[in-house]
Amino acid sequence: MTPKPFLIINFTPNKKQLKMEELKGKKAIITGGSRGLGKATAIAFAKEGIDVAITGRNEKNLQETVAELKALGVNATYALFNVGNYEEVQIGIKSIIAAFGSVDILVNNAGIAAFGSLNDMKVDQWSEIIQTNVMGMYFVTKEVLPYLIEKNQGDIFNVASTAGLTGNANTSAYSASKFAVIGMSESLMKEVRKNNIRVCTLTPSTIASDMSIELGIANKNSEDSVLQPEDFAELIVAGLKLPRRAMLKGASLWSTNP
Repeated sequence: MTPKPFLIINFTPNKKQLKMEELKGKKAIITGGSRGLGKATAIAFAKEGIDVAITGRNEKNLQETVAELKALGVNATYALFNVGNYEEVQIGIKSIIAAFGSVDILVNNAGIAAFGSLNDMKVDQWSEIIQTNVMGMYFVTKEVLPYLIEKNQGDIFNVASTAGLTGNANTSAYSASKFAVIGMSESLMKEVRKNNIRVCTLTPSTIASDMSIELGIANKNSEDSVLQPEDFAELIVAGLKLPRRAMLKGASLWSTNP
């Protein structure tokens, strides 16, 4: 029996379709960027050649992180402000734009947390969580967004939490803030899609960040079982590299085997 000839197909991928977004030379603002998730993201950005501006309330930490970023060969700067104070935000964002000239990426990462029953938690503490996590994200986005709209291009990553997907006992303030962040972020995404601005809502589970360790819900020696800040940063970088026609609307990041 004569064997049938093989059909050989020479497949050449369409390079235009596979072209990923070029990140080198872009300029990013990361709130809460001097430690934890924000710092890991800033370092990941710098390794991609992105110039990074970080914000926070501890000037020593900000200065140390900026020095690390500059050592990676990118331009880096910082602004000292509380995201929950609109006047400080206005001044801080203007100083960053003056230093960088423009902005391409915003990562709304700054946030605080505290746990306790609705009845036991002090009103001031409950209010501060909402002011920082919700109003802070609104204030920063309101100041940065006009620059992205003017360019008709940009990326915004808003950090929520799995606590914003479902409530739990003793998380009323934190969950309320993250539920609000998700709603605001998804609404913004639908507002600015046609401006070529991609808005992504991230809902990570527990990550061994500085804040989680301080709250006692994670520990430093958990690299093999709990999400690390670097994992979170890699997800953001991957989202940025998608072709401009594609947008990561949202993503939940969980530990495999906590």
